[in-house]
Amino acid sequence: MAPVDEGGGGRPAVLVIAATDSSGGAGIARDVQVLADFSADALCVVTAVTAQSDSRVTAVHHIPPEIIRAQIAAALETRQVGAIKIGMLGTRATVDAVVDSLSQILSVPIVLDPVLVSSSGGVLLDAGGRDAMRKNLFPRAALVTPNVPEAAALLETGIANSEQVLIEQAQSLLAFGPQAVLIKGGHTGGEEAVDLLVSRDHGLQRIPSPRLRATKRGTGCALASAIAEGVASGVSLFDACGHAKRYVLEMLSVNNRCL
Repeated sequence: MAPVDEGGGGRPAVLVIAATDSSGGAGIARDVQVLADFSADALCVVTAVTAQSDSRVTAVHHIPPEIIRAQIAAALETRQVGAIKIGMLGTRATVDAVVDSLSQILSVPIVLDPVLVSSSGGVLLDAGGRDAMRKNLFPRAALVTPNVPEAAALLETGIANSEQVLIEQAQSLLAFGPQAVLIKGGHTGGEEAVDLLVSRDHGLQRIPSPRLRATKRGTGCALASAIAEGVASGVSLFDACGHAKRYVLEMLSVNNRCL
């Protein structure tokens, strides 16, 4: 793991590679807010500009690959980062640009949130991008954080209907090369929402929590960014996932109290 740079007064720094969201509910806006809540610095690379509300995506402008490469190079020249959080990429060309640009910093852990569709159903990663992500970006990731439908889509199979099938899907995703896979339990049933962390070093670890009857856009972004902050701060991956889940639960609790 790369050491945390001291240029920000000892604050951990995370490189965020993701899209904008004009509603402010998800994407880089959410990532930066989460990192600020943890007193971490964010260096930002914009992969796409989206026009979306809480209910739909109306337009997407993909940033040219050469601009993405330039943003990453400039960010990494600015200061050392302790982790990289990757969100929406959009196209195969963007995935390729990110993989190429990060090839010289193999020691920095990557938390990959595989954003495939929006909450309203808009496609946010094309078929070529999914293939390139699995083949070229998964092997670089310290952690991949799909929800239940994303895990099924990445494996091109049916949505899991039991915890055992989810574990098997996590293990299948692990075979693509990441060090660990966290399948989020928000789309499952039951009184508990159980996230399943499957890693090469520690096997299966469960992260349970009470299931809240609340929803909010950007929870996947928030969870991955909070995990990246934990990793950048030097805590174990399991502990980083745990503190990130507690953060998201508090975010949902506040949202629920406001309803």
